[in-house]
Amino acid sequence: MAVVTMRQLLESGVHFGHQTRRWNPKMKRFIFTERNGIYIIDLQQSLAYIDRGYEFVKNTVAKGGSVLFVGTKRQAQETISEQATRVGQPYVNQRWLGGMLTNFQTVNERIKRLKELEEIDFDDVAASGRTKKELLQMKREHDKLARTLGGIRDMGRVPSAVWIIDTKKEHLAVDEAKKLKIPVIAILDTNCDPDDVDYPIPGNDDAIRSVTLLTRVIADAVGEGLIARGTAKGAETAPGAELGADEPLADWERELAEGTTASVAVEVTGGDASTEALAAEATGASSEAGQTEPAVEPVDTAPAATVQTEPSDAAGTDPVAEATDEVADDAAEAATDEVAPVATEGTDVPAPAAAEDKPEAQA
Repeated sequence: MAVVTMRQLLESGVHFGHQTRRWNPKMKRFIFTERNGIYIIDLQQSLAYIDRGYEFVKNTVAKGGSVLFVGTKRQAQETISEQATRVGQPYVNQRWLGGMLTNFQTVNERIKRLKELEEIDFDDVAASGRTKKELLQMKREHDKLARTLGGIRDMGRVPSAVWIIDTKKEHLAVDEAKKLKIPVIAILDTNCDPDDVDYPIPGNDDAIRSVTLLTRVIADAVGEGLIARGTAKGAETAPGAELGADEPLADWERELAEGTTASVAVEVTGGDASTEALAAEATGASSEAGQTEPAVEPVDTAPAATVQTEPSDAAGTDPVAEATDEVADDAAEAATDEVAPVATEGTDVPAPAAAEDKPEAQA
């Protein structure tokens, strides 16, 4: 889908060129016809070149680049500042200073000076510690720098591309961009040289409506590139990742993480000592941490009867006491068998209390 329609181009007067006596023969391939002494630009080609420039700007910004908007002629000053500010890009809508690109280091020093002057309150003479004359001179310096460098005050480096309106008037910007091999996207009227521009857009660079329409299209491309850049950064960040995830953990954070992992491993393995050792080794638990942390007792799932009947080898027992207990138990069983009467009809069974007491007496 085209980013702009043929009707929009016609209504904005993009198809009107210069007079036939003011033309560049290299632009002949972009001219549709001549009418009333004025060249008419082929808008079919303009649509194709607009789409090409749009894609280039969008991809450049999506990869982290920036676009410098340049237009110092009266018809373009307001549009350049509005559209560049809308998408947060640098712009130059006043006089182009020689060396803005090729001598950017010096220009950057003047930008720093501008920022220093912006921090001064020129109305408060007493607090500034300066005379009125000094403040007046500094204010004039500030106004001059703000007028010429205000649009590029936040441009920390040379731009990735330059959008230019009227390459004949902005020939200094075109020359500097070519020296630095910076791609140039520009409106080409019938009096311009297409060889100086990497991404030409045949059109009217004098009408305000034409300049506004084409500049807005480039600004929209920048905006779409910024959205694509943000989406790409979001996709690179893993879900649930936090800022500073690659930074080393503090001691208390590491101990907490190791303790939590070891506890989970013990619960899963049922308290196996060998498994606990492997879990501690896998989580990087230190020997010191293992000494200070209480050991997790394994859960004994064996039946209670089995535990009680097994002899304990670890505890120290007296052999004489064990033998005495066995003799007493045997005697009690024998006495019970002898004394217990046979139950018959009509016979009272004596209480077995005496029989139960007899083994104790024998013992």
